[in-house]
Amino acid sequence: MNDFGSETFLRFDNVKKSYDQTNLVVKGFDMDVRKGEFITLLGPSGSGKTTVLMMLAGFESVTSGDIAIAGKSINRTAPNKRNIGMVFQNYALFPHMTVAENLAYPLTVRKMPKAQIKERVAEYLELVELSDFGNRRPGQLSGGQRQRVALARAMIFQPTLILMDEPLGALDKNLREQMQFEITRLHKQFGFTVIYVTHDQTEALSMSDRIAVFNDGVVQQCAPPAELYERPVNSFVADFIGENNFIPGTVTSLEGSAAKVQTDGGTIVAQVADGLMEGQACRVAIRPEKLFIPPTTHAYDNALTVRFTTRIYVGDFIRYYFDLADGTTVVVKVLNDLSAPDFEDGAEAQLLWLASDCVAFPAG
Repeated sequence: MNDFGSETFLRFDNVKKSYDQTNLVVKGFDMDVRKGEFITLLGPSGSGKTTVLMMLAGFESVTSGDIAIAGKSINRTAPNKRNIGMVFQNYALFPHMTVAENLAYPLTVRKMPKAQIKERVAEYLELVELSDFGNRRPGQLSGGQRQRVALARAMIFQPTLILMDEPLGALDKNLREQMQFEITRLHKQFGFTVIYVTHDQTEALSMSDRIAVFNDGVVQQCAPPAELYERPVNSFVADFIGENNFIPGTVTSLEGSAAKVQTDGGTIVAQVADGLMEGQACRVAIRPEKLFIPPTTHAYDNALTVRFTTRIYVGDFIRYYFDLADGTTVVVKVLNDLSAPDFEDGAEAQLLWLASDCVAFPAG
C-alpha cells in the first residue's frame, strides 16, 4: 500500500441525494480521502455507489451536504471545470477518431500547443503499450486495448483525481485480471487519487487501499481490504465480502469480546459483534477456508458434527458440502492435495475451527 500523508484531499460531508425530494438514494455519505489513495465504492445494484460517483463528477447535483477537493467546495463547479479524469465501462471513446486523436482530445480542449500534444500522446501510447495502434480507430481494437486507451485518455491531462465506473465490467476474466494489474501499476507509478465503483468484490479486494461497502444508500463499513474480510462489522458485510457460512444459534453467555452460542449441533465459541446480548438469536459467520476436517494438525476451539452431502472439484481446491442437524448447509474449502479426504454419501464428519475465526452477529 502507498504511504499517504494525513491531509485530506477529497471530502464528502453528509452528502445526500434524492431524485424525488422524498426518498434518499444516498443517505448521508461521509468520507475523507487522502491524496494518492485508491478508494473503491462497492455494493449491489441500486445501493448508491454510482450516484456518489456521478455527484463527484458533476453529472448529478447534490441534494444536501458538500463535496470538496483540496478544501474547496465543488458543488457548483461545472463538470468540465473539476479537472477530473473518468473511465467508463463502455469506454466512451470517439468512434470516428483514431486512438491518437482520442488521446489528444483532452489536451486540445485545454489549448495545449500542438508539439506538446504530439509528444504527450506518444508518451501515453507507450505507457499503455499501444505505440503501434495510434492510427487505428476504436472499432479495430480488442476490448482490453480499448479500455487501455480509455485509461490513457483519462490520465493524459494529468488530473489529480480519476473516477472509474465499472471499467472492467465488459471484459472477460483473463482481460479483467490483466487490466486490474495495469490500473494498479499506473496508480502506483503516478500516484493519482482513484475513486473506483464496482460490484465485483474480488476486484475491490485486490486493488484498493480502502473499500466503502454500500447497502441501501448507507456505507456499512469503510476499511482496508484485509480488515473488511477478516473483521466485518455486520452480517451484510460478512455476507457480501467473500463467502461465509452462517450457523444459527442463541447466545448463552458473554465474556469480553467472546460469546458462547448454543446451536443444534452443540455449543461453539465466537467473537461477538457490537450490540449482541445474552439470550439473543444470532448467526455465527465462519469462512469456508477457516474450517478444518480431521485429521488435521491445526489447533481448534470449536467442533461440530455434520453430515457429508457432496464434494466438488474446482482445480486448486475442493469444495465440500455438509449439513448440520437443522438442515443448514456448511461449505468447506480444502486445498487440492493428498490431505483432501473422501467421504461416502451421508457419512458423519467433524468440522473444527478457531473461535478467533468466527463472529456472532444478531439474527435477521
